[in-house]
Amino acid sequence: MTEDTLDLSLIIPTFNEEESLPELMAWIDRVVKANHIEQIEAIVIDDGSDDKTWDVTCSLQQKYPWVKGIRFRRNYGKSAALQKGFEAATGKVVVTMDADLQDSPEEIPALMKMINDDNYDLVSGWKKDRKDPIGKTLPSKFFNGVTRWASGIKLHDFNCGLKAYKNEVVKNIEVYGEMHRYIPVIAKWAGFKRIGEKVVQHQPRKFGYSKFGWERMLNGFLDILSIMFVGKFAKRPMHLFGTLGVLFFAVGFGILAYLSFLKITMDIVRISDRPVFFFGILTLIIGSQLFLTGFLAEMISRNSPNRNRYKIAARLGLEDNDVLED
Repeated sequence: MTEDTLDLSLIIPTFNEEESLPELMAWIDRVVKANHIEQIEAIVIDDGSDDKTWDVTCSLQQKYPWVKGIRFRRNYGKSAALQKGFEAATGKVVVTMDADLQDSPEEIPALMKMINDDNYDLVSGWKKDRKDPIGKTLPSKFFNGVTRWASGIKLHDFNCGLKAYKNEVVKNIEVYGEMHRYIPVIAKWAGFKRIGEKVVQHQPRKFGYSKFGWERMLNGFLDILSIMFVGKFAKRPMHLFGTLGVLFFAVGFGILAYLSFLKITMDIVRISDRPVFFFGILTLIIGSQLFLTGFLAEMISRNSPNRNRYKIAARLGLEDNDVLED
């Protein structure tokens, strides 16, 4: 960190939130003044809004000099907004929150304390008493349960928009697609394991409407499979595909070897009449294809420009350009 590092960076993705932004900024202003947080910035990312969100952001900057903004030419999604906010953030502590007034700025001081004093890498909010309709809460509970099981991270609410991070965390992770739901998982795979949780207030929506859709259920399931695969096997795909390929090949080979033995010893003329014969051929072919898939993926991975890029926490007596990261 440099000497001019801010104490706090707020990252606020927005999409058609012209009504809620003035009230949110006034609320933030009251909180930071009451808690003597002076070195702050609030980065509003306008994710291609088609209302006056950007105009409101520009007017708010005149009243609150710590307001900053990024405007997308079109709607890219929350993950893209968070990623650009992470890249721009200069605060020692980075806090993300939604712009719809459902996340309370009153939680900011306590979240900062958990990062600064308790030395957490990431603190995720838990909306224990949610103010959302059942069509939003039930899918959320399902995916939270699946993510806890798959990742081993004991959080109740992975998708809560209110989170706090050390600056080095947001500078060492990449959020893309719709992976913002699984930022704690991404942070864990990047080597940041001190992940905490805090029960936070959840306000009912005051303006606008929820952007939640049922298609997020399918997307969420596919995203968790993707993040688990990338986290475990991105640099060693042969360990997954090769293992599955060998297992399938062994099953198919065993079946065909057994049928061949029966034909030789018991003089069975038409082993092809048995359904298991075709099952053996099928598993043999699948096993070969999986093994070849793993081999090709391994070759691609080894020749990728990102193959030898690893996250380095510290150096001693070496400059960045003095070490080959391999």
